Amino acid sequence: MNILRLKALAGAGCFSIALLGAAMHPAHASGLERGGYDIDLLFDPAPFATEAEATYVMPDRKFKNARGPGGADLGFGTSADGAEDYWVPRIGVKAQVVPGVDCMVDYSQPWGAHTAPGVWNGAFSNMETDIKSDNYGATCSYKMDAGKGQLRFIGGVFYQKVYGFKEDLVSPLVPNFGGTGRVDLTSNGWGWRAGIAYEIPDIALRASLVYNSKVKLDNISGTLDLTNVGLGTIPIYGSTQHMPDVVELKLQSGVAPGWLAFGSIKWVNWSTLQSVPICPVGVPTSLCFSNSPAEVTSLDLMYRDSWTVSGGIGHKFNDQWSAAGQLSWDRGTSHGYGSQTDTWTVGGGVAYTPQPNIEVRLAGVIGVMTSGHSGTVIGPNGKIIGADASYDFGNDLVTAISGGIKIKF
Repeated sequence: MNILRLKALAGAGCFSIALLGAAMHPAHASGLERGGYDIDLLFDPAPFATEAEATYVMPDRKFKNARGPGGADLGFGTSADGAEDYWVPRIGVKAQVVPGVDCMVDYSQPWGAHTAPGVWNGAFSNMETDIKSDNYGATCSYKMDAGKGQLRFIGGVFYQKVYGFKEDLVSPLVPNFGGTGRVDLTSNGWGWRAGIAYEIPDIALRASLVYNSKVKLDNISGTLDLTNVGLGTIPIYGSTQHMPDVVELKLQSGVAPGWLAFGSIKWVNWSTLQSVPICPVGVPTSLCFSNSPAEVTSLDLMYRDSWTVSGGIGHKFNDQWSAAGQLSWDRGTSHGYGSQTDTWTVGGGVAYTPQPNIEVRLAGVIGVMTSGHSGTVIGPNGKIIGADASYDFGNDLVTAISGGIKIKF
């Protein structure tokens, strides 16, 4: 009985739902997650493999019943768009160094957020926020025979750059809502990963557990541009922060000839990001903390940890065509502030293999971002967060499409 390993199939049907549970702030669940971390290419049995893919995510989050400071209707508009569409690219190359040792290098964009509500009653809180990231990773594994299968030890490092800007209304006295301020920030850091996997190729079984470390951002720097209100540009810095650590368990197994079942559970430590204080350059770091007199502005997130649970099934029809479907739930990171509530998604995809060494994938997802309310919460050191804007949001739609190609030798 030939039960297929179907790595390609898994990629076609469950192209990381993290790309759909992608949480741009403040669109839906999962903090700042977009592409997350993905090292599945490392498991490809070919001596050499390379792949590239891109996902386009379309969250249709809508704010309504918006109020400004003190619950006032400022007359700027009670509704606004809560999220912008975005692309998530990823490219990787994997090679067998020696028998039993595989290594891969990859580029991805694990974190990001883009909202542009513009002129609305919450303009004192946010008119546009755009956060981006670049991640360059190198990961290797060593596998050895163990029982009926193979045991694989995984380790790697990655360099990460996180950067972006936020713009909001500072003074309503400047005509045509021109009294805005803008914060530009950038930072970078290193992380590492370690994991273990067990595989029985004959029955397409694989179980993997991988830990990705925090990334320490202790060099956050940038500018606060207040030229639109006559105060010039101020060099600023942020207190040390960490991008979250991630633990993910993945399982797959052949369940009948040509059929594969798969699933995963992922935890992301988003509670490490609460309120990021921003202070002028020259202020000692010991005085730059949340709710301190030196804080000129802040990036308020107030996240809780996220959990993502997914499962699906795939089938290979013939040597050229296979397909899969997946259901996923993502626990939202917002709990009283922000709009990242729970998200449910269902996805499906196909893989076409015109030649044994070429694979083309296409997938789509549709889901629901659940409803809620954003208001005032108490942050670090008793800081009141959310007093400059409150709003409601309903059950909103999120959709995504993804395409990719793999070439192996």
